[in-house]
Amino acid sequence: MTETNFRAELDDDGLLSVVWDMPGRSMNVLTADAIQELSGIVDRVIAEEAIRGVVISSGKKAFSGGADLTMLEGIARLYERERAQSGETAAAQAVFDESRKLSQLYRRIETSGKPWAIAIRGVCLGGAFELALACHYRVAANDGSTRVGLPEVKVGLFPGAGGTQRVARLLPPQDALQMLMKGEQIRPDKARAMRLVDEVAPEAEIVDRAKAWLKTAPKAVKPWDEKGFKLPGGPVWSKGGFMTFPPANAIYRRETQGNYPNIFAMLQAVFEGLQLPMDLALTVESRLFAKVLRSPEAAAMIRTLFVSMQELNKGARRPAGVAKSALKKVGVVGAGFMGAGVGYVTAQAGIEVVLVDRDQAAADKGKEFARALISGQVAKGRATGAERDALLGRITATDDYGALGDCDLVIEAVFEDPKVKAEVIAKVEAALKPEAIFASNTSTLPISGLAKHSSRPERFVGIHFFSPVEKMMLVEVIEGEKTGDEALAVALDYVAAIRKTPIVVKDSRGFFANRCVIAYMLEGHLMLTEGVPAAMIENVAKQAGMPVGPLSLNDEVALDLGLKILNATKAQLGEQAVNPAQETLLRRLVETEGRLGRKNGKGFYDYPEGGKKSLWPGLAEVVEAKLDPDAIDVAELRDRFLVAQALDAARTVEEGVISDMREADVGAILGFGFAPFTGGPLSWIDGMGAKAFVAKAQALEAKHGARFAPNSLLFDLADTGETFYGRFAGPAKAAA
Repeated sequence: MTETNFRAELDDDGLLSVVWDMPGRSMNVLTADAIQELSGIVDRVIAEEAIRGVVISSGKKAFSGGADLTMLEGIARLYERERAQSGETAAAQAVFDESRKLSQLYRRIETSGKPWAIAIRGVCLGGAFELALACHYRVAANDGSTRVGLPEVKVGLFPGAGGTQRVARLLPPQDALQMLMKGEQIRPDKARAMRLVDEVAPEAEIVDRAKAWLKTAPKAVKPWDEKGFKLPGGPVWSKGGFMTFPPANAIYRRETQGNYPNIFAMLQAVFEGLQLPMDLALTVESRLFAKVLRSPEAAAMIRTLFVSMQELNKGARRPAGVAKSALKKVGVVGAGFMGAGVGYVTAQAGIEVVLVDRDQAAADKGKEFARALISGQVAKGRATGAERDALLGRITATDDYGALGDCDLVIEAVFEDPKVKAEVIAKVEAALKPEAIFASNTSTLPISGLAKHSSRPERFVGIHFFSPVEKMMLVEVIEGEKTGDEALAVALDYVAAIRKTPIVVKDSRGFFANRCVIAYMLEGHLMLTEGVPAAMIENVAKQAGMPVGPLSLNDEVALDLGLKILNATKAQLGEQAVNPAQETLLRRLVETEGRLGRKNGKGFYDYPEGGKKSLWPGLAEVVEAKLDPDAIDVAELRDRFLVAQALDAARTVEEGVISDMREADVGAILGFGFAPFTGGPLSWIDGMGAKAFVAKAQALEAKHGARFAPNSLLFDLADTGETFYGRFAGPAKAAA
C-alpha cells in the first residue's frame, strides 16, 4: 500500500507506529484520500498476526482539526445529483452510505481485536477526536496548545462518526449533552478528569507512554462491548434519565428557538442510541447525520462559517504582488476602552505595543486594563504567570508621541470627533517613519474624510474593531478613496497576526456592519413606538435567530451614542435622513429620563448592582401606543428584523461597499450575530430566492414604509432568477 498521508512502521515488539503527516499541509485533515489510506492500515492491522498493537500520532505541531468540510459539502451535493438521476430514495441511500464511511472505519478500529493507542498534541477536534474516542487508550500532551473537542455544532452539523455515542457512554448524560451542545475545546487536564483522555504527559513522552500501555498486553475491547456494561448515568428510562433529557429538550428550545436542526438531531441520536447496542446506535447516529447534512442550514453554515471564513482568514482579499509585512511594533493612540483592548490583543499576538494617551496616568490605565484581562486568564488556568509578565512587558504606556517613531503601524482609537482625530493624525504623522501605515479605528466617520488631514493618504486605512475587542472576532478593514494596496495589505497582515477575521469594505457611512445593525435597532425602536410590548420585541428577535434583542443591544452600545449618530446624520444629510419616531423615543430616554444604557445602569433595561437586568417598567409611560399582544403577527415581526438587515446588506453590494459576497455573510454573523443558521443575509436571500425575498420586502413596504423598498439589484436578480453567489462569483462591481 502506498503511504502518502500516514507513515506506518512495525517495531521489534510488534507495535505498529502510525504517523499522520499529510504532505503540503500545515495541519492534518480528514479527506477522502486520508480516510481510504487509514482504512488500508486497519486492514493490515487485522490481517497481520505480527502486529500486536497500534499507536497513532501526528508528524505536525497539531494532531488534526478534523474533517475537510468541503468533502462533506460534496456529499451533500451528491444527494441532488442522485435524486435527479435515480429518485429520492436512492439519493437518500447514497448520502447515508457515503456519510457513514468514517463511522464504520472507526468501529472497525474499535473492534479490530488489536489495541489502538493515540498520542495527542496540539488540537484534536471533530472527526479527529472521534478517531481518538474509538482508540482504546488516549494520551494527551500537557502543553498549552493541546485541546480536544467536538465543535461540529458550530457549523450546522453534529459529531457523525460515533462521537455522540462514545461520549454518551463515557460521561454521565448531562455532562455528555453539555459537551456536545457547546462544542467547546477542552484542555488536557479537564479532559482527563472527564475521562475523555486516559493520561496526560509531557509532549516529548506521549508516544512512549502510549507504547508502554500497549506493552502491558491490554484487552482490545471497549467497555460498551463487554457483557454487563452499565451506562454512567443509568438507563434513559430511569429517574436520572428523566432528570436529564426533558430538561435538555427545554434548554434546546430556549437556546435555539428551533432554528438549529443539527442540535435537535444530536439530542435525538443520544437519546435513542443509549437504548441500543453500539452498532445499532451508530446506525441511528448515521441516519440522523445524513439527514442533517442535507439540510439548508448545514449547507449555509458550512459555506459561511467554515469555507468562506477560512478563505478570508488565509488572505483571500489581500492585494496580489505586495510583499508580506512582518509587524514588529504597533502603536495605539488612545488608551480608553477600545484602544486598551486593541493594545491587549496586539501584545497577545507577540507584537510590541506603544500605548499613547494624553497623559501618563491615562496611558497607564490602558495598560492596567490589559493586566486585568490577562490576570483573569491566569486565574482560570488559561495562561501562566510567565505568559502574563511577557505580555505586559510588550506594552509600553506613555504620553510621548515620539515613542511611535519606530512603529510599523499606528492605530488611533480616540474620541469619535473629526477635530480630535485631525489633531491626533498630525501629531502621529510628525513622529512616524516614512514607510509606516496609519490606521483609524472609527466606527462612524468616513475614512476618506479623515484621510484629508493626512499628508500621506495612500498610507491611510481604516481598521474598525468591534467591542469588546478581545472577544469579537470580526475586523472591518476600510479602503478610503486614496488608500493604497500596501496600506490595505499591512492592515490585513495585522488582522491575521492578531488571529481575527477581516472583511474589506469601501468607505461609506456606517461601513457595513454598523449600517446593518443600525437597521436592526431601528426596527426594535419603531416596534416599541407602535405599541408592541418590549418583552415581545426582545423575544421575537431571538426567535428570528439574533443573539440579543435590539433593545438590549442598544443598551450595550449606549443610547446616547445612538442619539449622537442620529444627530450627526441629520446634520449632514437633512431631516429626511432620520426617522422622527425613533428620534422622539431616544430624546425622551436620553435627555428627559437620563437613561444612557448599561454604562449608567439604566436604559431600556434596569441594571441593579449585583442583580439581574430587567426591562424598565417606565417604558409603558414613555410609549403611548398599546397593541394587543394576541393580535400581533409574530411572523411579520420576525421578518421585519431579518429583512431590514438583509436589505441593507443587498444595498451595500449594489453600492460597491461590499465587493465579495463571502465578506457580507461572514461579517454579518461575526459582527452583529445575524441569524447564523441562515449563513448570513445574502445566503438567506439566495436560499429563498430573490423573487420570494422581493415579494416579502414589498409586502412590508406596503405596510411599514419605504425603508423596506427593494433596491434595483434585487429586482434584477428576481427577474433573472440569479443569486448573489451565482452572479458575483468574483468581486462584485458597483451598479452603474
